[in-house]
Amino acid sequence: MDFNSFLTSLGTSFVLFLVLMFLFTWLSRRPGNHVLYYPNRILRGMDPYEGLRASRNPFAWIREALVSTEADVIRMSGVDSAVYFVFLTTVLGILVLSGLVLLPVLLPVAATARGVMKANDTTSEGSFNDLDKLSMGHVEQRSARLWAFVIATYWVSFVTYCLLWKAYKHVSDLRAAALMSPDVKNEQFAVVVRDIPPAPEGQTIKEQVDSYFKAIYPDTFYRSMVVTDNKQVNKIYEELEGYRKKLTRAEAIYAESKAAGNPEGTRPTTKTGFLGLIGKKVDAIEYYDEKIKELIPKLVAEQRVTLKDRQQSAAIIFFNNRVTAAAASQSLHDTMVDTWTVSDAPEPHQLLWANLPKNFYTRRIRQYVIYFIVFLTIFFYMIPIGFISALTTLDNLKKLLPFLKPVVDQATIKTVLEAYLPQLALIIFLALLPKFLLFLSKAEGIASESHAQRAASGKYFYFSVLNVFIGVTIGNTLFTALKRIEKDPNSLVPLLAESLPGSATFFLTFVALKFFVGYGLELSRIVPLIIFHLKKKYLCKTEAEVKEAWAPGDLGYATRIPADMLILTIVICYSVIAPLIIPFGIIYYGLGWIVLRNQVLKVYVPSYESYGRIWPHIYLRIMASLILYQATMLGYFSAKEFIYTPVLIPLIVLSFIFVLVCRNKFYRFFQCTALEVASRELKETPNMQVVFRSFIPPSLSSEKADEDQFEDALSHVV
Repeated sequence: MDFNSFLTSLGTSFVLFLVLMFLFTWLSRRPGNHVLYYPNRILRGMDPYEGLRASRNPFAWIREALVSTEADVIRMSGVDSAVYFVFLTTVLGILVLSGLVLLPVLLPVAATARGVMKANDTTSEGSFNDLDKLSMGHVEQRSARLWAFVIATYWVSFVTYCLLWKAYKHVSDLRAAALMSPDVKNEQFAVVVRDIPPAPEGQTIKEQVDSYFKAIYPDTFYRSMVVTDNKQVNKIYEELEGYRKKLTRAEAIYAESKAAGNPEGTRPTTKTGFLGLIGKKVDAIEYYDEKIKELIPKLVAEQRVTLKDRQQSAAIIFFNNRVTAAAASQSLHDTMVDTWTVSDAPEPHQLLWANLPKNFYTRRIRQYVIYFIVFLTIFFYMIPIGFISALTTLDNLKKLLPFLKPVVDQATIKTVLEAYLPQLALIIFLALLPKFLLFLSKAEGIASESHAQRAASGKYFYFSVLNVFIGVTIGNTLFTALKRIEKDPNSLVPLLAESLPGSATFFLTFVALKFFVGYGLELSRIVPLIIFHLKKKYLCKTEAEVKEAWAPGDLGYATRIPADMLILTIVICYSVIAPLIIPFGIIYYGLGWIVLRNQVLKVYVPSYESYGRIWPHIYLRIMASLILYQATMLGYFSAKEFIYTPVLIPLIVLSFIFVLVCRNKFYRFFQCTALEVASRELKETPNMQVVFRSFIPPSLSSEKADEDQFEDALSHVV
């Protein structure tokens, strides 16, 4: 890519962001769009502009985001959202402090060097221009000027250590403050028990569980809820709920027909066959009403059978104080690790009930099998991503598709294609993966939704780094690279180091496209807006359907954090080789902070709360990126034949020591609740019946709120 193509990509991306931002300002002020731009506030019963100053200034939302506090974020979207902003702030701090030193020091050192660049040292894939003179590749081999880049490598590393330590401590304080809240949180009075051994003869599983925990916690044990196999009851419940929604919709259609000038109205009809498309034509309201009356007694009967006869080897245990629950969740209850496994309970709606009965060894085997599948996924995805990187260059396209040559040789089209084609192909390709990784994470046997999201996030991060960063970096020489790695597997790091400079402008454009176009679409919500209005006009008949159409969802940590981590990996690995990428990283995280602050305060509604448990995973990914940066710098200095290259080895060792120290100091508090935190007084005595009933799954819940029916077990599973 030449310099003109790069400026074209950057300029058009910026103009597109401005257009989308002004579009957001105009659209968000229209009352009919408030449910798209202020759903968080609306769902809390607040006016969209409550506490905000009405202004015609298109930049007013920026001021509102900047003046908001961490307490505002926690109040509107929870601790996990606040932790995400700690991540953005920390990375932004790393890049700003790095840029303050690297830009004024390294750019003059590189620009005034008199070296003759090799082809693989160029930052623009063979087109030698002034950008190359501002990179490390312009410094001659074995030059004493390389010491400046060594010191810069140490500076970036130590800035990262300091800010990560400060962030880890801050997130620990946020988690402690949330967990010691005087408000009653139902999950703090419960634990999850798995790997329950077979019940003795003459005892049910519930009787076994009750006697076991009453003996250990005689004063604080409240009651238990045994997990059952709910496949059949869930099926009936879902069918019943489906008919209730259809009945409500049919009644709304009937009422609408009365209001259209026909006093008697037109009663809607349906067919009794598959999906209402085939079979006998009947009155929809009467048909759905009959089905509901038929399914209610069937559901009640199935609930009783399920609770009595389908108990499984897992349970939820309830205590009447949260100190005992916290102590129980981190204690060894049996001499064997694969029996009576106890962990703290997540929020009731987070439980993945189908996974709870899976025994210890099944979970371990599943975990290793999933890791192997993920490894294969990463390996086989690397091939097509490498091909995409190699094939979407214009030269390769003209070779493979000669008939395109007259088109792509036109100056305007060539500039646009060079600016966007490879990056758009890569972004679309990556969008296909997240749901598959989340499915694999749940298949491991994980007990909660938030844990599954964290696991999927980790898989997606390593996939992104290995396939996008490394794959694209060596993708320009994919075929020769594979042959070289096959002959000498240890050549991967030197190969990556040698290939890094040639991909600099690709990643500069990739980052620019992500922050301008990506955040422009995020802010304007133009795609959700179009979908909502189409659904509202042509599909939605009831208030519930309209609400479902504009439901905003959550921040999407499983994909958002790995995407941010990929940008961090790119920027930090190029920070010394091509320091000009640092301002792009600063804009990405700075703009992201402002845009997402607005979205978190007004749009997104958290689907769960894990009280910052995602932070240790974020921290480890940042450290993985840092270690990759240090390793590639070690390889690049070796390629420069710098005889003092070994001075960087202690830096990698220091990174591993830092990870170990942080893990030993902070990590355990993110695994379980400290007893000192749990011992804080509550402002009211918890209603244990409410706590208990909050864990009853919908398919087993009784409309009469009669707990006696749950004496046999009370649970949920598939």
